Amino acid sequence: MPEVFLTYNALGRMLISLFAGLSAMLGHLLAGYYVSAGMFGTGLGVFLVSCGASGFNQCQEQKTDALMERTKGRPLPSGGITLRRALTFSTLCTLAGLLSLLLAGGIAALCGGLFAISWYNGLYTVLKKKTSFATVPGALVGAIPPAIGWLAGGGSYADPILLTLCLFFFLWQVPHFWLLVIACGSQYEKAGLPSLTRVFSEAQLRRIIFVWISATAVSCLLLSSTGIVHSSIIHAALIALSSWLVWNGLNPVLRRSAEYAPVPVFRKTNYYLLMVMLLLTADKLFML
Repeated sequence: MPEVFLTYNALGRMLISLFAGLSAMLGHLLAGYYVSAGMFGTGLGVFLVSCGASGFNQCQEQKTDALMERTKGRPLPSGGITLRRALTFSTLCTLAGLLSLLLAGGIAALCGGLFAISWYNGLYTVLKKKTSFATVPGALVGAIPPAIGWLAGGGSYADPILLTLCLFFFLWQVPHFWLLVIACGSQYEKAGLPSLTRVFSEAQLRRIIFVWISATAVSCLLLSSTGIVHSSIIHAALIALSSWLVWNGLNPVLRRSAEYAPVPVFRKTNYYLLMVMLLLTADKLFML
């Protein structure tokens, strides 16, 4: 049983999907200012849709995954699951997720889920094979879950907070992925995928990533300045946290190539996102 769970966990990339679900719940909370069953239903729907999209993506890319050290241990290339079962799992997760979104958030949430799947498994998956810059349009997928939650929570399409919230999650996605490119660029090339390591030197990539990391930090402070953060303590914490992120983005730029390790910076961007989400949640639940 544990092996079965681990197989489906890897197929659905459940930790990443959990982050997506939590970001949808955050959007719902920021729009609605209260905890509700609808918030959890929206989060569950996004989580399941994300699991389904991940499964479909691995079905689409199983041959490419088999050529990369980082991905050859995934369920399909490793033989841990058949293509038929993977497709069944992905279909069931997607349908259950879309139903949950419809029931919890209405038509707007459902359309958001459908758009996310179409963008990720359609446009982004195709672009990955054609251009090394596919991550930029692909990063839009990261902005959709909080938008789904916002709309499901009663937020307005025209509210500038929605734009800044989506901008923050969009900007975070790009350096998050490009740090992996530095670590695994040769693997992408071996698998026949365009890689930024063919376009830029490592030093150039580090500088580019620093710009995106800085933009992410600025977008967080922009979100904080829209009036959605009520506590001066939370506001100060977001400033400190964003400064910490910028320093961790700058530090690799100052190092020589032999001293540079992208994975620790990658992890710190994840910690940053989690902490920002926790601080915004705490502001809504405890600081009003």
